[in-house]
Amino acid sequence: MTVKDMLEKAEFVNLSEYAAKSAQSKGRENPVTPDNTRTEFQRDRDRVIHSKGFRRLQFKTQVFLAPEGDHYRTRLTHTLEVAQVARTISRALRLNEDLTEAIALAHDLGHTPFGHIGERTLNELHPGGFQHYMQSLRMVDKLEGKGGLNLTWEVRDGIINHSGNLKAATLEGMVVARSDRIAYINHDIDDAIRAGLIFQEQLPQDALKVLGFTHGERINTMITDIIQNSQDKPVISSGAEVQEATDALRGFLFKNVYQDSWRSEEEVKCDFILKRLFEYFTKDPEKMPSEFGLIAQEEGVPRAVADFIASMTDRYAIRLFRQLFMPEAFSIL
Repeated sequence: MTVKDMLEKAEFVNLSEYAAKSAQSKGRENPVTPDNTRTEFQRDRDRVIHSKGFRRLQFKTQVFLAPEGDHYRTRLTHTLEVAQVARTISRALRLNEDLTEAIALAHDLGHTPFGHIGERTLNELHPGGFQHYMQSLRMVDKLEGKGGLNLTWEVRDGIINHSGNLKAATLEGMVVARSDRIAYINHDIDDAIRAGLIFQEQLPQDALKVLGFTHGERINTMITDIIQNSQDKPVISSGAEVQEATDALRGFLFKNVYQDSWRSEEEVKCDFILKRLFEYFTKDPEKMPSEFGLIAQEEGVPRAVADFIASMTDRYAIRLFRQLFMPEAFSIL
């Protein structure tokens, strides 16, 4: 019996009846030779971690644009916090921790430079629209490496259904969706207070009385509430009181951080950069790297340009804009 066989057998013994079992995965689009030491979900996790797209997350905006401060979250640290929260919940509910982690680590691979500002801009520019969760799936299916990462159906389902009112087919995918919200609500409050944009006293006090007055207390309350309301059930849910308090904090963030006037000037700059880059490469698609030239031939230039820009980090987009549109001093050696 291989290590993989033992791991798969242990899942049937130790995990909840509602947990996804790696041996029962719907599989990959392109079959691969079995690995004797890892389950299929473990292999997916490893493929994501070793991908270029995952490494680029460290230089992509979470909320604060191209932050200089060492302590502000980036898209990578957000992803790691989501994975930590999701694994805690999955372990407590006896769900498949490997599947949960794979989904969590891959869920934001399609995010643009400049965070949701970039997503909004590309949604306006690309004829087919643009949503980061769709782009995350496109990243793992096509753009990463030669022909994508070839992930299992369950991981791909969790990636595309982690946002908004979408619902994943597995409980592990549902856990990631809720963990994503837990993570960003709490770390965005933390970063906004550090930046001096808001103060602890401004937060909705009724919500804090339910969730807690510190970062750690709020996360613990949210996690514990999900575990208590989802134990031995075929659905992941929160209690009404905690859900109402969580929604109140989220609403506060949208009003006072995500949509507040402090962002307007920076948003204009980011929007301008991405629009100029989109226009430039739409007119001269041959200037893009060769892999995007192939996409232009197969799926059209706008699709290829959107893929190219979405793959950029904040600093690369800024540097490329400077190279293309800002004059340099003339010199003779």
